[in-house]
Amino acid sequence: MKSTSVRRVGLSIVVAAALTGVAACTGSDSGQGSGGDDKAAGKSATRVSPIAALRSVETTTDKADSAKVEATTTMGSMMSMEADGALGWADGLTGNLTITYTGGTIADTMRQMGSTSMEARYLPDAYYAKMSDQFAAQAGGKHWIKYAYDDLADLAGGSGAYLKDQIQNTTPNQSVKLLLASGDVRKIGEETVRGVNTTHYSGTVDVADLAGRNSSLSEGQLADLKRQLEQAGITTQTVDLWVDDDDLLVKKVEKGEMASGSMSSTAYYSDYGVEVSTEEPPAADTADFKDLAGAQPSA
Repeated sequence: MKSTSVRRVGLSIVVAAALTGVAACTGSDSGQGSGGDDKAAGKSATRVSPIAALRSVETTTDKADSAKVEATTTMGSMMSMEADGALGWADGLTGNLTITYTGGTIADTMRQMGSTSMEARYLPDAYYAKMSDQFAAQAGGKHWIKYAYDDLADLAGGSGAYLKDQIQNTTPNQSVKLLLASGDVRKIGEETVRGVNTTHYSGTVDVADLAGRNSSLSEGQLADLKRQLEQAGITTQTVDLWVDDDDLLVKKVEKGEMASGSMSSTAYYSDYGVEVSTEEPPAADTADFKDLAGAQPSA
């Protein structure tokens, strides 16, 4: 049963990442967000100013290249998690996060393997997750799982391809792109967030529609993804952004409903331009998820 448990945990992690990506709908850096601008251009003048402001925020945040991140995510009964660390996006996504599963079925699965917390490393070609000693004892002594992005694209049709797209583009400016592409942008007002003066913007997006606009999925993959989103009960979500006087994103909140309950994601960004250094884990201590997923259950 050991290989079965290892595969189940490895799959739980990647499924959690997939659902978090779908829920957050961060999108890819495809430059297709202008569709929302065109859509909004025909609307009242009151919406032109917020969109123009967010265009500047998108550019400024993208050019900042890195930031510290604190985030919490809840996905119905499946999971709740906290993440803390720093990410860089100057030349592909890099960074280090400490991820703690605080509730849900995925936390229960992690707990069975000895720890509900793990270290995550992002490199341009792969995502790495460091597991517990108990997990390593069942995975040939290896603590790290490597999820090569190209391998993730082969998982579960559209959701696998979308997962690859999401993880590689988990950067603050993508939430701004998301709201811009929706064409539904409202300025709520001035607010203080953790002592910083900010402007609050809000809107509602169609998840499946935005997935199609802001990803590189093929027609077949997109149709597959839309079916999976419908089965999960994910249709629309609200997006709220708070930006500071330097046109940098300070906070984002994304909320919606799914079949297993409410989903929400809150992230705080600070220390833009912070140095981010990430190294590939030792090969001798790393198991490839593709190999784990293909392992046959032991008798």
